[in-house]
Amino acid sequence: MRTHKCGEVTKQQLGETVALCGWVHRRRDHGGVIFIDLRDREGLVQVVFNPDATEAFVIAESVRSEYVLRVEGTVRDRLEGTVNPNMKTGEIEILVNHIEVLNASETPPFPIESDIEVNEEMRLRYRYIDLRRKEMQNKMRIRRDVTRYLRNFLDEKDFFEIETPILSKATPEGARDYIVPSRTHENAFFALPQSPQLYKQLLMVAGMDKYYQVVRCFRDEDLRADRQPEFTQLDIETSFMSEEDIMEVMEEMMRQLFLAVLDLDLGDKFPVMTYQEAMSRYGSDKPDLRIPLELIDIADDMKAVDFKVFSGPANDENGRVVALKIPNGSELTRKEIDGLTKYVSVYGARGLAYIKVNDRDGGLQGLQSPIVKFAPAEVWESVLTKTDAKTGDLIFFGADKTHIVNEAMGALRVKIGLDRKLLTSEWAPLWLIDFPMFDWDEKTQRFNAIHHPFTAPSCSIEELQANPGKALSRAYDLILNGTELGGGSIRINKTDMQFKVFEILGIGEEEAREKFGFLLDALKYGCPPHGGVAFGLDRLVMLITGSSSIRDVIAFPKTQTAACPLIDAPAPIEDAQLRELGIKLRHPAGKTEAKQDA
Repeated sequence: MRTHKCGEVTKQQLGETVALCGWVHRRRDHGGVIFIDLRDREGLVQVVFNPDATEAFVIAESVRSEYVLRVEGTVRDRLEGTVNPNMKTGEIEILVNHIEVLNASETPPFPIESDIEVNEEMRLRYRYIDLRRKEMQNKMRIRRDVTRYLRNFLDEKDFFEIETPILSKATPEGARDYIVPSRTHENAFFALPQSPQLYKQLLMVAGMDKYYQVVRCFRDEDLRADRQPEFTQLDIETSFMSEEDIMEVMEEMMRQLFLAVLDLDLGDKFPVMTYQEAMSRYGSDKPDLRIPLELIDIADDMKAVDFKVFSGPANDENGRVVALKIPNGSELTRKEIDGLTKYVSVYGARGLAYIKVNDRDGGLQGLQSPIVKFAPAEVWESVLTKTDAKTGDLIFFGADKTHIVNEAMGALRVKIGLDRKLLTSEWAPLWLIDFPMFDWDEKTQRFNAIHHPFTAPSCSIEELQANPGKALSRAYDLILNGTELGGGSIRINKTDMQFKVFEILGIGEEEAREKFGFLLDALKYGCPPHGGVAFGLDRLVMLITGSSSIRDVIAFPKTQTAACPLIDAPAPIEDAQLRELGIKLRHPAGKTEAKQDA
């Protein structure tokens, strides 16, 4: 049907007869000569219709935007002065002698190429139109290139690509499962996998040694710009490799990927930072190292001041008081500061104290702030010294429970750094290690796993039992520009340690056997030391393409409410099918009526 793609015709084909297929991108009638920019996945080419080719010219007069055409014609040079340097095919055009309308088109709901902002709901409802846009096709191309490169790299490293089941069993991995009823097993349900975690560990028990999979995962959780209910990850597991070994291979993979796709050198060695250091300096376990701002602890300076807002948290073992210096921040207006105060309130902060340093050498008189009066001059001098403040700087303060201060001031640090364009580099990778094994949930009065309950601790069973709150894990996350690209860990490969972790998490032996008996049994049959990592492919492509949302790098994403406007899903199902599955619908919690009953 075609000899070439539209974007591939160049001067090398001058004088040749070619056949092209594509969509009408733009049609122009110039004094009896019709020009059409014909578009396909590879780009645009200009095709020309002269009145001499009567039949073709008449048809060309009738076509409109987004008609699908097949044309035949001769490749020729464009006339002098009409060359378009912005097009790959801008030096040539096709003089058409034959045209077929393969399909007509109604007027699209929005322009394919335009500066007009299109509502995202509209873009998703007509996603097949949205995906015709050059920007979206480029993103899909990069996604393909990224996926292909990752596969090739791992193939060369002797990894096996192995598919694991989609119909699985519910496991506690931090989010709700999508549940699938079984028709053949009455009152029983499958769950769509949040990850292939347990299967890939079983593959290591089976001696597969090195496994990977580009796999679809499902999590029924509240959505954000970088979250989707179904997403793709590059899942990896290895045997007989330490965390340092795994990190080295994954780092090599990422460096070579960015070099291949973006011609970008991420450097020879990614920095490594402990979780404790990251939280102390940046208030985040995924710090954006492009931003030079840091949180400075000043609790020691505030323990004896009369200002209870500061002295209270300073004397609380679960509290924190920090300062965040903003270079040349004194130029911020009161309105801007009020806006930042409202911003941190989202993270639980009850206010945002500040000091403007109008004159560094002027003592208290050189400081502008309503809080200066609440502490003596030597306290503020110590704060100015610790923050290395200079004339014209501004210092923000956070004082509250440690987790509130970290979340609020960590988020403030990033917002100010981005808003004020303080970035010191374009890309900043980082390995984060030495995560705590558990965090304590005050509401439920129990420990939760920071990563998942199959992560190995870096201590003995006895040490874990004695002080689980202080135990560190053998986990590692790869951070890029403040985004977690992926994370992994060395896994527990012995039954006694796995039982101990379950016990600390409040999972008794009976429950453990019921939910994870297959894994516990497998650990008894010569399970090798093993570990792995999983990278969010959507997030990775989002970063590489500079997109603001992973929805822009997924062909058919869901909305913020986990719905698909394109096919109107999720949707009710017929009563007969519900009866066949043995399901009767009830009112969901908090709802007054069900949409369907059986």
